[in-house]
Amino acid sequence: MRKADLINRIAEKTGIPKVDVLVTLENLFTEVKKSLSDGENIYIRGFGSFITKKRAAKIGRNIKKNIAVEIPEHYIPAFKPAKEFVQQIKEKKPS
Repeated sequence: MRKADLINRIAEKTGIPKVDVLVTLENLFTEVKKSLSDGENIYIRGFGSFITKKRAAKIGRNIKKNIAVEIPEHYIPAFKPAKEFVQQIKEKKPS
């Protein structure tokens, strides 16, 4: 499913115009990115958590030049689904 499909589905189910759904989703995505870049995690009960994970510094290899490259510590975004969400997916039969 693409973002456009999601917008269409939400608009059909709620009766809200597609433009309003698009603006709402774009604002949600913007706030999630802004909060994570500010170091603030987002917890949505029953859905999951958007968190940042710290990756330790390490030595990598450039295999083309065969040299060691230092990769500094950095943060990456991650999503951890809620237990209810995981359980719902486990119980669903693939179509």
